[in-house]
Amino acid sequence: MAGNSKNPETIALHAGYRADETTGAVAVPIYQTTSFQFRDTEHASNLFALKEFGNIYTRIMNPTCDVLEQRVTALEGGAAALAVSSGQAASAISVQNIASAGDNIVSATDLYGGTWNLFKNTFKLMGIEVRFVDPADPENFRRATDDKTRAYYAETLPNPKLTVFPIKEVADIGRELGVPLIMDNTAAPILCRPFDHGAAIIVYSTTKYIGGHGTSIGGLIVDGGNFDWEKHADRFPMLNQPDPSYHGAVWTEAVKPLGPVAYIIKARVTLLRDLGSAMSPANAFQFIQGLETLPLRMREHCRNAQAVAEFLKGHPAVTKVSFAGAHEDAEQKRRADAYLSGGYGGLVGFELKGGLAAGRAFIDALEMFYHVANIGDARSLAIHPATTTHSQLSPEEQLATGVSEGYVRLSIGIEHIDDILQDLDQALEAAGAAKDAA
Repeated sequence: MAGNSKNPETIALHAGYRADETTGAVAVPIYQTTSFQFRDTEHASNLFALKEFGNIYTRIMNPTCDVLEQRVTALEGGAAALAVSSGQAASAISVQNIASAGDNIVSATDLYGGTWNLFKNTFKLMGIEVRFVDPADPENFRRATDDKTRAYYAETLPNPKLTVFPIKEVADIGRELGVPLIMDNTAAPILCRPFDHGAAIIVYSTTKYIGGHGTSIGGLIVDGGNFDWEKHADRFPMLNQPDPSYHGAVWTEAVKPLGPVAYIIKARVTLLRDLGSAMSPANAFQFIQGLETLPLRMREHCRNAQAVAEFLKGHPAVTKVSFAGAHEDAEQKRRADAYLSGGYGGLVGFELKGGLAAGRAFIDALEMFYHVANIGDARSLAIHPATTTHSQLSPEEQLATGVSEGYVRLSIGIEHIDDILQDLDQALEAAGAAKDAA
C-alpha cells in the first residue's frame, strides 16, 4: 500500500526504502564509504559502460543519497533525481547540463541573490548568457528566445519578492518552442508540484524546508522525464550528439533501457563526476530525517505565516506586506491559488517606513527570531536582504528582485504563533523609534 500511495505524508516516510536487506534496519543507513566492491572485472566494466546501473564511487552515487533521490522523485511525480552538494550546485548543474559557451537561457528577474550572481557574473565567464525578463508578462520569455536558448529558469515562490511564477504559461511557451522550464521549488515543497504544470526540471536547496533543521547543506535536481530531448535535437546537442567525455555516448540513446532519464544520467556521470559537487551520505541521512516530517511542518509554516502577514498588514510601522496569499493584484492572487495548494508558504516580506535605519533596528531588536541567511528552518528566521543576501547587486538589480532598503524577509517557523507575534511586535517598536530618531 505504501508504495502505491499518492499522499505526500506517506511518500515522505516510505518511498524508495523499506529495510536494509542485510540487517533489517528500518532507518536508512549512512553508507559512509568512498568506494564499492565490484563482483569481478566484468561487473566493473559493465558499470562504467552503463550496461548495468550500480554503485561505483560516492562522488557519483551512494545508497544513502539514492534513497533521498528516490523519495523526492516520488513526491514530485518525476522520473529520477540527482543529489548534489548545495542548492547553488543544483542551479548551476541544471543549466550546465544542457548549455555551454555561446548558448543562453532566459531567467525570471525574481531570483534569490546568489542565483542572480551565478547567472549574471559566473555564467558570463563561462560564456553562457542569461537573459533576465520580468515574469509579470509570460510572453517576455518568448520574446527573449532564439535558436541558442537552452532553458527557461524561475523560482516558484521567488525569494525575497514572493510573487508566484506563472509556471504553466511559461512552460507552454517553452513546449511550443522546444525549450524546457527549470523550476527552483525550494520555497514551496509539498505546496507546489511544478511537473503537474508543465515544468521539465525541478531544483531544490535541500538545506531549506526539506531538511528543516539547519544542520546540513545540499541540493537536488529532479528530472520530470516529460520533455522530448530527441524531438529538439538541434537545440540540445549535448544530449543528442556523441559526448567525448564518456566514450562518445549519445545520451538520449544510451540510457533508453532505463527510461526517459537522459538528462539526469548525463548530469550524474559527466558533471557530477567531473566537478565533484557530491552530497555527503551523512547529509543525505539528515535530509531524509527532515523529509519525513516535511508535509506536517509545511502546514504549520503556512498557518503561522498567514497569521504574521495579517498582523503586519495592520501595523503602523509597515507600509507594505509581501506574502503569496495577500496580494492585492488579481493576477498574482490567481497564480498563488493556481499553483500553491494547502497554504501560501512560510515566507513573509515587508517594507518598513524608516528605510535602512528602521530595517537595521528591527533586525537588531529581535530576540527569538534568528538573524541568519537561511530560510526554511523549523525555527523562525529574519534577514535584511539589502545589506546581506542581495548586497552584491546594484540598486537597480535589487529593486528588480524585490529588495529595497527598508525590506525585511521573514522565514516563519513552527513555534507558537503568540511567541512569534510578540517578538515581531517589540522589534517593530524599535524600528519605529529608529525612524523617529532619523
